[in-house]
Amino acid sequence: MMKITITGGSGFVGKNLSAYLSDIGHTVELLSLRDSNWATKYPVDTQVVIHLAGKAHDTTNSIETDNYFKINAELTKSVFQVFRDSTASDFYYFSSVKAVRDSVVGELTENDVPFPMTDYGRSKLEAENYLRQQIISSSKRIFIIRPSMIHGPGNKGNLNLLYNIVKNGIPWPLGSFRNQRSFLGIDNLNFLIGEMLKSPSIQSGVYNFCDDDTLSTNEVVAIISQVLNKKERIWNWSSRLIRFFAKAGDKFSFPLNTERLKKLTESYIVSNAKIKSALNIVKLPFTARENLITTVHSFNKKEA
Repeated sequence: MMKITITGGSGFVGKNLSAYLSDIGHTVELLSLRDSNWATKYPVDTQVVIHLAGKAHDTTNSIETDNYFKINAELTKSVFQVFRDSTASDFYYFSSVKAVRDSVVGELTENDVPFPMTDYGRSKLEAENYLRQQIISSSKRIFIIRPSMIHGPGNKGNLNLLYNIVKNGIPWPLGSFRNQRSFLGIDNLNFLIGEMLKSPSIQSGVYNFCDDDTLSTNEVVAIISQVLNKKERIWNWSSRLIRFFAKAGDKFSFPLNTERLKKLTESYIVSNAKIKSALNIVKLPFTARENLITTVHSFNKKEA
């Protein structure tokens, strides 16, 4: 078993991952980067650093550009430099598929040339590029993890929006949009990190993380309806009309804006073939549907 240091441990992924790693026998220490003296508190005997801390993508477009780069790029460089000078062997950086593409035609792989269009994606890519340029000893490894949309108990984001729409009996008006999306259930994320920690032969590099199968947004709404024992109410309103309202939302801060509409309705399919091949895994433990059901049950349980 290993001693693992996690940054961003107070976040959704950090809480779940640290609990999982502790449960399977690892010793986990959380390092808060909000403390200006965090570098002096870096555990000298840590073996693995998992860098989760970062500024999440804000669909309201209210975060200034400098904040993304200061936290996602510059802070990552600082954490890596402490790792580089330590005795720790492995550095895990949680980036994002959005560091590569904001929209995907076909299936996103690790070989796609990055061309992010948002400050969030560019800041993540800057950190990635820095890490890939580093010269490290043969005893160290750098893993760049690109997860698709992560969800699970304690999750916040667009799944909460869909959950509340169904729970309150509001019809889903975007049924005319046909898409397929890759998701990442937190249980599959935990499993993959656990397997990587057990694998001394896996090579440094970039790895996409996602569930094996995809779901459409209409399927997500249907699954939420089934879990809540609600009648499925999906309306096929004109996509042109919906886009008009989304553009108005950009100006007047409506719940629906173009960025949120894109996240809810675009197709975004990610390949996880590389990480499964590296770990000799044929199938992840949980399907996208099973992971979503777990997440929805957690929302429902929290309100009970």
